[in-house]
Formats: sequence, structure tokens, C-alpha cells
Amino acid sequence: MRIDLPDPERFMKLFYEITSQQPEAKITGVTLDSREARPGDLFIAMVGERVDGHQFLPQASGAQCSAALVSERDDGVDFPQIVVEDPAATVSQLATTWRRSHSVEVTGITGSNGKTTTKDLLIHIFSVRHVVHGTRGNYNTHLGLPLTLLELDSLHSQSFLEMGANHRGDIGYLCSLSLPRHGLITNIAPAHLSSFGSVEAVRETKGELFEALPENGIAFINSDDELLKGLTTPAEKVTYGFNPECNFSGDMSRNNKGLITLIVNGEKLPTGSANQTFAKNVLAASAASSTLGIPWEDIQHQVATFSAVAGRCRMEKRNGVIVIDDTYNANLISTLAALDYLFDIPVTGKRHFIFGDMLELGVASKDHHRQVGQAASERGVDQFMCYGPESAAAAEAANGIEAEHFDDKDSLAEALKDTVIEGDVALFKASRGMELESVIKQVFGN
Repeated sequence: MRIDLPDPERFMKLFYEITSQQPEAKITGVTLDSREARPGDLFIAMVGERVDGHQFLPQASGAQCSAALVSERDDGVDFPQIVVEDPAATVSQLATTWRRSHSVEVTGITGSNGKTTTKDLLIHIFSVRHVVHGTRGNYNTHLGLPLTLLELDSLHSQSFLEMGANHRGDIGYLCSLSLPRHGLITNIAPAHLSSFGSVEAVRETKGELFEALPENGIAFINSDDELLKGLTTPAEKVTYGFNPECNFSGDMSRNNKGLITLIVNGEKLPTGSANQTFAKNVLAASAASSTLGIPWEDIQHQVATFSAVAGRCRMEKRNGVIVIDDTYNANLISTLAALDYLFDIPVTGKRHFIFGDMLELGVASKDHHRQVGQAASERGVDQFMCYGPESAAAAEAANGIEAEHFDDKDSLAEALKDTVIEGDVALFKASRGMELESVIKQVFGN
């Protein structure tokens, strides 16, 4: 994780106010990873469960960083080191002070599925009328969000911050740093159960966003999700969903190519996609955008020109095969939704489902993987190919269809090369840690 600072001189003043220390060389960027370090960076020596950043001070020095923020000086490294009690806490203090010095309006986005796409849609929609700031990549945790806040500059009028969580209190902590005025929770699903323990704990943690909003803010609520009902907030509530009682009531229709057009409060909104999950994200983003002052014609134009990020249900045609790359993350709900998408696309050939482990599910893992296999069987997938130890349960549960489990990606790729042909569609779905996107490259090239 690394950022360039928008105003190094101002940052240097803030840095001195908080640490009472000042490196001789100007700080122009901040990095947590010595491999990404550039000349002029401040290297943050974070201490984690697996890695101690102090071990990489020589690399930071070699990259010509201006200084390192450390909890303990290493006299064996001839390199400016600024000693503080807790580097992570100091960076968070820098970030929240920096955020408080900007009058930008912040909207926080969280949820079990769809938060990245919804955030990216909001950034794209608002960019037509605002200078927009937002979360890049996976900078949505207690490590990444402080860096995101340090990218704020005086030109930004709107900020859309994605907030991820693995434990109770995570969302509340991120809100304490970023001070969101508005909040949007996409949905609640059984994700990260190995750390949360229950869906109710996930619900309570995501609900910390709504609890943190001020009275003059707005909580955007997906009224189709029963688990979101009953969450409390001091903010105004605006609802969206596929029922007539919502503030933003949506309906879906498809053209002869299967592409979805939303009808939102009587207004047409073509999505350019056959993916129902994407359409739900569009409904969420359009509800928030319209409420916060973006004209409907601007929303229509920006949705039409939006391009999904690689790994997040991105569809491309490769060698005559429709490839759906949804390899960035996976849990039961998002995987079943991706499977629906596979069957929403009209094709002349076969439907292939290449499935990798869904991670961090704890004791629910085997049951959830079996449910995926059963769903693949019920939908009639032409070829079901599984990779990873957990997904073996999915292959076993896929009765009545061609299902095979693979222990390594090379053999999976070779088997797929032998079967997928022009006119087919192939869905790739797995948690990020499985790196299933490498199979796409092996089979179809970069």
C-alpha cells in the first residue's frame, strides 16, 4: 500500500505537530510496503501478526525513503528513523486530523457483497459534476483507509469510502477516522464467519456505519434485505429496492440480448449488463446519487459509460468464449448470484463453472461449499470444475452433472483448454486468496 501526498509541505507541518519530530528530507509519499517504496516516502514500520515492518528498514533505506516511522530504532541501519509508541496509531492520527481539515462530504459504503462496485459507480457518477475522492483498490481497512484519507486535497468536494471489516468494531473505528455524513450498506451475508462467528455479528458490525452518521446525514437502506431492517441511525433514512414501497422503487426488464434496463420510479436506466447483481448495485448508486443532487440524465450517461474492475464480475470475449472474471472475492450469496448470472447470458454453446474455495467461512465452510455444488447441479451447469481443498465438498455435492475436483491450477487449466470452445461461456469464481485469475491467463492469455 502506497500513496503520493497531495500537499507535502502541509503534511510536513502536520507531521511535526503530531510527532514533535521532523526528518530533514521532504516527505512526498507514504508507504506500508518497502517493495513499493519510492524516493521521498515515509515508510511505516507496521507490526502485524505475520510480518514486522522493522525488518525491512534496509530496503526502505535502499529505496531512498526520506524516513521511517518506527516503534523501536534500529541502530544497524543508517537511515532517518522517527520513533513513536505505535506507528499504526500515529498514521491514523495523521489521517483523521488531515480529514478534519477538509470540508469534503464523505459517504461510507459497506456490506457483504457489492460494496466495491457500488463505490466505483458512485465515484464515476459524481465525477461528472464534482472533483471526487475515493477508496482505491483494497485500501478499505484499518491500514488502507488512513492512507486513503491522506490523499484528500482542497479540490475534493465528495468522497466515497469503502469500509471493510473482519471483526466487531472495525466499521465504527473507520467511521471515527473518516467522519462520514452519509452511509450505504449494500447487504448482509455470511462472509468472514471465521472471525465474526455469526451472521448477526456481521449485521451488527456493518450497522456501525449507520450508527455513526449525524442527524443531518442520510442512511441509504436496501429494503430488500431483511437483515438491514431494524438497524438504528440518527440520520434520515432513504430506501431503495425492488418493491413499490421504497423511496427508489426499481423494476427490471431485459432486451433480446438479455441486457437489463432498470425502471426506477418510472425512469429508465439501462445497465448495459445481463448481471442482476450489477443491476442491484446500479439501483443503490442511482438512489444515492439522485438524493444527493445528481440529475437523472447524468446518472444514465455515467452508468452507460461505467466499466467494471477486473476480477469483479467483469465480462469479456476471449477467443470466441465469453469469460466472466469474478475472482476477487466469494461467499455463498455472491457465488449463487454469479451462478444466476451465468444462466442470464444467452449462449449457443456450453456453460462452464470454474469454482475455487470460498475462504474465511469457519465451521460453515463445508456446508456452504456443498450448497454451491447442489446449486450448480440444479441449474444444470454443463461443466463444473473445482479447485482447492474446501471446494471438494462442492464437487461431491454436484450430482447429475459433469463435476471434477483439481488439486492444482495447472491441471485445471489444461483440462479446461481441452473442453472450452468458441460459443461457450466460462464463469470463474473464488476468493481472492485462491488466485484463480491465473487460470484465465493460462487458458486465454493476458
